[in-house]
Amino acid sequence: MNKKFTIQRTPFTVPTDDGKVIKEHFGEATNQNSDLSIAHMIAPPHWSEPFQTPDFDEYTFIIKGKKQFTIEDEVVILNAGESIKIEKGTKIQYANPFDSPCEYISICRPAFTIDSVHREDE
Repeated sequence: MNKKFTIQRTPFTVPTDDGKVIKEHFGEATNQNSDLSIAHMIAPPHWSEPFQTPDFDEYTFIIKGKKQFTIEDEVVILNAGESIKIEKGTKIQYANPFDSPCEYISICRPAFTIDSVHREDE
């Protein structure tokens, strides 16, 4: 009998050099799912990424702390319990300029890949 569910107990830990913790539960790196990726992340205090213009919609739900989004020319700050959808093709920068870590869930559709994020420094 074919199971109608998948339990993820060993997410793929994405190697980083900036202190950010990324654990992909479902997606390209974990189960070769190109339709959707789900990752649990922790951004350390005073962290930021370069601007990017992804080829995917990204949904972010803040679990703890707060996170700053620079979307085109607008700065948005979300707190724990809040969420946002960023549409594909939008220029965005993610940052945690605050003194506490930010824990959040990120869902990308289609799935995140390094080739589809289009960071400005790459």
